[in-house]
Amino acid sequence: MAEPEMTVAALLREKEELLLRLQEAEDLISAVRTGAVDALAIQGADGPRIFTLEGADQGYRTLIEQMNEGAMLLSQEGMILYGNAALAELLQQGLEDIIGTNFAAFVPADFQPSWQAIWTKGWSIGKSKGELPLRTLAGQLLPLSLSANVLQFNGGLVLACILTDLSAHHEIKAIRALVAEQNIEISRQQQALKIQEAAQQRVEQAAAEVSRLLEGIPQIAWTANSEGVSTYFNRRWFDYTGRTADQLEQAWWRDYQHPADRDAAAARWQQSLETGHVFEAEFRLLDHTGTYRWMLNRALPSYNERGELMQWIGTCTDIHEQKMTQVRIDQAQKQLQENNAQLQRANIDLDNFIYTASHDLKAPISNIEGLLHALLEELPSADDSSPSAQPVAALLTMMQDSVDRFKRTLDHLTEVTKLQKEYAAPTAWLPLSATIQDVCLDLAPLIQELGVQLEVEITDCPAVLFSEKNLRSVVYNLLSNALKYRAPDRVPHVRIWCQTTDDFLILSVQDNGLGLNLATHQHKLFAMFERFHTHVEGSGIGLYMVKKIMENAGGRIEVQSEVGVGSLFSAYFRRQYI
Repeated sequence: MAEPEMTVAALLREKEELLLRLQEAEDLISAVRTGAVDALAIQGADGPRIFTLEGADQGYRTLIEQMNEGAMLLSQEGMILYGNAALAELLQQGLEDIIGTNFAAFVPADFQPSWQAIWTKGWSIGKSKGELPLRTLAGQLLPLSLSANVLQFNGGLVLACILTDLSAHHEIKAIRALVAEQNIEISRQQQALKIQEAAQQRVEQAAAEVSRLLEGIPQIAWTANSEGVSTYFNRRWFDYTGRTADQLEQAWWRDYQHPADRDAAAARWQQSLETGHVFEAEFRLLDHTGTYRWMLNRALPSYNERGELMQWIGTCTDIHEQKMTQVRIDQAQKQLQENNAQLQRANIDLDNFIYTASHDLKAPISNIEGLLHALLEELPSADDSSPSAQPVAALLTMMQDSVDRFKRTLDHLTEVTKLQKEYAAPTAWLPLSATIQDVCLDLAPLIQELGVQLEVEITDCPAVLFSEKNLRSVVYNLLSNALKYRAPDRVPHVRIWCQTTDDFLILSVQDNGLGLNLATHQHKLFAMFERFHTHVEGSGIGLYMVKKIMENAGGRIEVQSEVGVGSLFSAYFRRQYI
């Protein structure tokens, strides 16, 4: 039982010793704080070491103790030689637990490299600073800004450090960032509001300008919003309908449109509202006199700078007279079609009559010709020199000439009728040189007799897709006319050549013959049975047939002529490519 009592007594003595030592430590710290001592004796591995605060005075120590930032002195081993009350408050420990402790013990393991960098730099260049957290007694991490400077202390060097709590700074920074973000958002909203106000102002100005412009046009003008609701009519609308400005109906077109036109116009308007396409419709609109007039209604969509549909701007143009004119034109065209049909039927009847007449007249003419031959056999022989025989022979000769001309006319009528009824489709690619050469052989006796100077320049002309019979007819008529209507006072000169364009091959025949007065004869030149030089034998059917042949093949015939100088005929053959 005696042994426990001794233990308690020993413990009590030990407690009293510890309390005494604690009191001494507190007195020492108090003495340091109050400036009662200027030196510290700290037991080290090599014995006690004395540290003196050189140049320190009471005011400086008071400043250090009262400052909000933590302050401490570190030995070259990193031991805390001195710390102020703010340091103890930051680390949430008493100074007695802090002084004599290595400062690195308060630095978390992850930030030891950062502390070593600050420590090494401070001792190497005499000062350094940085940011790192310290672990408090409760285990929390406290963000701090640390600034270190090397100072003289008791004949040696220490690292004097000032520690600033960054918690409030981080909170302020976060608050500032939030405030800045909010300020940016407020600024953006204010800017957007200014833009919107400016856009609204521009829209109002544009609307006013549109209204001013629409009031100055002679047509009915109107506007509608993006939903299609009417928002404005100019004065022409009220003048037309007889309404006043305070009687603005939203469903104006269904109220004034002709019942037969309403549904089609409404469908087009709805389609434009859905697609944004231009609106256009024709309908009859009721005016203040109760009369319907045709209107062309057109509207264009108007967009803002963001591509949003703002409104529709439209006009109603009176097209009543044009519409009535179109109706009359349609009626006239219908009548013209009926007249053309009647004319075609008349032409068919006329062709049939010509063909029938030419066919039926051939028999009587043949009979007359046979009677003439019989009569010639009954008359005295041609060498009869009696006075009565000569006049009779002359009369018979004249009658035979008349019969021959009549037969040629019937043959030409037959050819014309065939040309009218039948279109000779192109049968082959024909070189012009071969056709012209054949025609020249047929006319060779006349060419030699007249001493014609003939120039043919067609070696470079391409072939044409044409009917062989029709091509020969065109060339023969143009060349024979050039010889037939020659000038009697000069040697005939005929030139034949060709040229090409993208659409046509042009065959030209030029002569220095009698020439024509086109001012008076142009409209009759290619007519049937028209002749302008009656002293020359002919039926007046050749050029008519040339014109019909060329037109049936998609071409044409043109002429240039001057009286006493000569003529130039040009046949335009439609080009076709192989």
